[in-house]
Amino acid sequence: MTATRPPGAPDRDALAARFGARRADLALRARTAGDPLADAVVAEIRAAGRDGGRALTAALQRGVRDGLASLTDPSPAVAALLTSAESLPAGTDPAMLDTGIRPMFTAPPAVHTLSLSAGALLRTYGSPSIAVLLGTTGRLVESAERRLTETGTWLLAATLPGGMRPGSPGYVGTLQVRVLHAHMRVLARDRGLDEAVHGTPVNQVDLVRTWLDFTLVSMRAEATIGFGLTPAETTEVYACWRLLAHQLGIDPELVRDVTSHADAEELDALVTAVTGPPAPESRALAGALVGAVAALLVQPLRLPVPQGRRLLQALARRFHGAAVTTGLGLRRSPGWEVGVAVLGRVIAVQRRWVRRSPASLEAARVRNVAATRALLADDRGGPSLFETHGA
Repeated sequence: MTATRPPGAPDRDALAARFGARRADLALRARTAGDPLADAVVAEIRAAGRDGGRALTAALQRGVRDGLASLTDPSPAVAALLTSAESLPAGTDPAMLDTGIRPMFTAPPAVHTLSLSAGALLRTYGSPSIAVLLGTTGRLVESAERRLTETGTWLLAATLPGGMRPGSPGYVGTLQVRVLHAHMRVLARDRGLDEAVHGTPVNQVDLVRTWLDFTLVSMRAEATIGFGLTPAETTEVYACWRLLAHQLGIDPELVRDVTSHADAEELDALVTAVTGPPAPESRALAGALVGAVAALLVQPLRLPVPQGRRLLQALARRFHGAAVTTGLGLRRSPGWEVGVAVLGRVIAVQRRWVRRSPASLEAARVRNVAATRALLADDRGGPSLFETHGA
């Protein structure tokens, strides 16, 4: 069996020896699993033909915005998807629908933009299956800025108070992402993605790796520049993200036991073991992302593009370490690395002072929520996602 294993595909025996048979089999199943509920919706749309597909898409959009109850005769797949998305997983605190991910807003939105770009997305692009998929579907280098903006907008909207409640802009964005992934699976297969090597397009390993990038990687990245969270806040973040995982169509068996960084690290080790090293497309994506963010930093930070690149490379090295950044083809920026380290220590001291007063911390949270809502307002003259706000 091992002799016929495609180059780059995981070795089940090696995985079982390291993680145990149950977890090895879970990871291997996840590589070949998509999102059955969203995939069924896209299959219905494609089978309905041009006009029928448009009608189904319109009904889906209305149901996502206004709820399943707003549809008089939903198709079976649309009804199943919305029934699941509008439900709460067992053990979920309904209050999360109103509070959002509160600990996230102890930091200003600009911090999340940096941890998203130099942190989460850079790590996501290190996955060969994700990078090759983006190349196969035509969303590689030329879409870097748009992909960053779309992801940042969705992330902020979904994590705001009320952002996970059905019908809210965050929830609508989450369901749109989920259906987009289902369309990308079909497109990748139509264009001949090698599933023997990379697994199912946008498979459950890809989804949970990205989930870890938005949780473990982002929180650890922000902590390195002074915006760390307490253990209780960290637990709250993971609880909220388990609800988001449900809405995103991630297999609950993969994430249901993650309540701390230690749990997330165990899952991340398993995911990494079945992911493989960066592909050439990974390095192309990383370079395009750094360039896109550096261009966006020019106006709010008055930072020329070359200096912006150095700042992002320094942040990436601090967030991920030398091995990851070297593998993605990013250069060192020693002077900026020193500056980022010093600034992180200063911010950490300031944060400790703020945390001494619960009232001050809550005031900062309120300001940061307001600043985030302002960023997401439908106003072309509004502030950039990269503008610093809050405490």
